[in-house]
Amino acid sequence: MFSFLANIVANAVAVWAATLILPDVSVQGGTTAESVIALLVVGAALAVVNAVIKPFVKVLTGCLYLLTFGLMALVVNAAMLRLAGWLAGKVDVHFETGPFFWSTILAALVVTLVAMAVNRVFFDEDSRRAERR
Repeated sequence: MFSFLANIVANAVAVWAATLILPDVSVQGGTTAESVIALLVVGAALAVVNAVIKPFVKVLTGCLYLLTFGLMALVVNAAMLRLAGWLAGKVDVHFETGPFFWSTILAALVVTLVAMAVNRVFFDEDSRRAERR
């Protein structure tokens, strides 16, 4: 349960970083509290999509991963980001990754790298075990 909540927070931070870095990526929110809630909703949608749908997509595109030496992961991550945006839109949270395919690929790259970094720094299970010893 903690790791799923950590994923939601890491995804929310990653989406926030993408909105700061990329001009085409946006999340609705008027006040600071509304923006934080919107980011958490998008982070939760991305965590659910990555946990439920992404494994099936990876199995279906396994050969393409091998043929492209892993570059297919960028396309799959972009598709998952678009799907998370659509899912967040169903609960009235506007999340846009840009009008162009390459802007979505770049947004997926930023979100992936930032989420990996946040998970590694703040929520790494191995570092918590080492601290307990």
